[in-house]
Amino acid sequence: MHATDGGPAAPTGAAPTRPRRLARDLTILGVMGLLLLAALGAGAAAAYRELYSPGAFVLHYLELLEDRRAAEALAVPGVAVDSAELEAAGLPATASEALLRTSALQPITDARVTDEAVDADVTHVTVEYRAGGYNGRTRFAIRQDGWTGVVPRWRFDVSPLAVVDLTVRGSMRFSVNGFEVDKRQVSIDGVDADPTAALPLLVFSPGLYSVAVDTAISATPGVAILADSPLTNVPVDVQADPTEEFVSVVQQRVEDFLTACAEQKVLQPTGCPFGFTVRNRIDDAPTWSIVEQPTVSVVPDGAGWRIPSAPAVARIEVDIRSIFDGSVRTVEEEVRFTVDGQITVQPDGSASIAVGGRVD
Repeated sequence: MHATDGGPAAPTGAAPTRPRRLARDLTILGVMGLLLLAALGAGAAAAYRELYSPGAFVLHYLELLEDRRAAEALAVPGVAVDSAELEAAGLPATASEALLRTSALQPITDARVTDEAVDADVTHVTVEYRAGGYNGRTRFAIRQDGWTGVVPRWRFDVSPLAVVDLTVRGSMRFSVNGFEVDKRQVSIDGVDADPTAALPLLVFSPGLYSVAVDTAISATPGVAILADSPLTNVPVDVQADPTEEFVSVVQQRVEDFLTACAEQKVLQPTGCPFGFTVRNRIDDAPTWSIVEQPTVSVVPDGAGWRIPSAPAVARIEVDIRSIFDGSVRTVEEEVRFTVDGQITVQPDGSASIAVGGRVD
């Protein structure tokens, strides 16, 4: 069959549009796939960084301290230590766990990772934070501890606990962040605990710990300690001062003691810091009175307290008979003396006062 004149002409040189469209679609799908893979990779990296990285592991520990969840923080892998680990770190193996509790914690806030550095199998994570009113910075050592599915588990390679080697002078009782502690309850020596000996106490690091004494006998403002180095020793020495109430009680006890001394009708009152000597005979029993009581102060002295020397004045009135002619004369004389003493605090919290002194 032949085409007739005037009929439509057959298209010549037309491009194959379907293959071009398919190629374009495949290219778009490829680009979308690459973008999706990139997004998934970025999401996985972000998830790893936020949830599964060494830094995330450390921040989780610090979040537990911020929420004051002491038991959970202690259960984080690598936190708890035994006596062998303490000894290996040069720390007291008998350190008490009394402060590893919620009631002894102040929260750590605003924690952020500032550096991660890998050294062989250990990752060092540096964190900055706020502890009370202080800025802190601590470096932790983290090691991988196996896998959970496809994500790594971590543990502290060096425990973040520290030891506060605490010496409290002037009191067997004190508080740490408001938590009351009695040396005899946490010392390995129990009721025989040396009042002047340092008491090793395990604490969370980082952590801010305020040590204070507030008893009827002694008190001190809070002493703040920032434990910011894992598995290290933090020596602290706190000296309590006598309370005004305690000094007032000691003053009254000394006055009562001297008043009782003055009631003795002898020249040398027994066990008392004053007396009088005559060369003749006395015609009648002498009469004593305290005309100037000492102004007492109290100062620390090892495990107890001491009364520094303080001046006082007694007056004696006595009739003296001459051994030569038998005449009698009345002597009235002031006797100046000093008072001092030692104060021992008993296990029940009461004070035993031993007053001494001498005639000037």
